[in-house]
Amino acid sequence: MRARIVERFKFEAAHAVVIDGKPEELHGHTFRLEVAVEGPLRNGYVMDFLELRKLVEEILEELDHRNLNGIFENPTTENVALWIAGEVEKRLSNGVRLKRIVLWEGDENGVEFEF
Repeated sequence: MRARIVERFKFEAAHAVVIDGKPEELHGHTFRLEVAVEGPLRNGYVMDFLELRKLVEEILEELDHRNLNGIFENPTTENVALWIAGEVEKRLSNGVRLKRIVLWEGDENGVEFEF
């Protein structure tokens, strides 16, 4: 049997996305993130919620209160979400894998990836 656990996070960051070759004005968002990991049940759990929270918070420290243009060539919500996903996957172990990531840019715009 496989099961999933889900954790939610938020961070503040600014970006100026390049659309059709033209950069937007620099602006900020409260980004909301949802990470779902999947794995076998071992001793009644997939992984410790606190372990997942610590792992993701360490990744988000690199983004929180930053200008994302200094980190990404084009800091679209999609590019940021894929980068976070890659960083999460590098840190998971014991048969646990990233299943889904959702990154909201404010309250109304977001992107979701399933793996």
